[in-house]
Amino acid sequence: MVVRRFGVDMDEAAQADPRAYASFAEFFTRALRSGVRNADPDPRALLMPADGRISQLGPIRSGRIFQAKGQSYTAAELLGDEAAAAAFADGWFATIYLSPRDYHRVHMPWTATLRETLHVPGRIFSVAPFAVQAIPRLFARNERLVCHFDTNFGPMCLVMVGAILVSGVETVWSGVEIPRYASRIVRKDWRGKGIVIERFAEMARFNYGSTVIVLLPRTGIALDSTLAAERPVRLGQRLGTWQRATPADTTC
Repeated sequence: MVVRRFGVDMDEAAQADPRAYASFAEFFTRALRSGVRNADPDPRALLMPADGRISQLGPIRSGRIFQAKGQSYTAAELLGDEAAAAAFADGWFATIYLSPRDYHRVHMPWTATLRETLHVPGRIFSVAPFAVQAIPRLFARNERLVCHFDTNFGPMCLVMVGAILVSGVETVWSGVEIPRYASRIVRKDWRGKGIVIERFAEMARFNYGSTVIVLLPRTGIALDSTLAAERPVRLGQRLGTWQRATPADTTC
């Protein structure tokens, strides 16, 4: 029923039989078969972190991120931290919507060291396109996990935005990161823990369709010019380019 309703391509799954999954959550966080997604071979390429569809992408203008026509929000609101947002005040963003049919694991655009996470409680509005167009500051209001990384081009942030029916986000370094009914921001300091996640490696997963937002600094980074709002994307394709990278420079 779910496979037919959402048009899920089970041929790409490591376990192709939907009846073999022990739970609904296990089905939606299913692994892919080896080789069905590959990283862009250019070592300078920053990678798309997930399958899905571009909601919006482009420059962060004076600290504001474009959501939809007539809608925007600040990087500080999204991150729950004015100081952390300063690093991205005139940088780049990419918002990727994962529908219920998509692969629900999020991978690293670039090799990076985990610095800090913030779990920000909030609403669980739908993040489907109709809601993004209608609900002001949606991504800055929904519950989310903010993940700060250090790379060899500077800071990078991935924000896992929760949504309706998303009961949790799990990370590869700590397991369940969004508990139920939380009422306050929870900040975790991972400095000095040596958590390095390689480019293209899995970093987290959603339990249902949702949205991941990537924030990047402006200096030395260029988003791929072929990307545009509403365009479908695949994990591993080029998101952007570090213009000063060499093959030996993709570690941090």
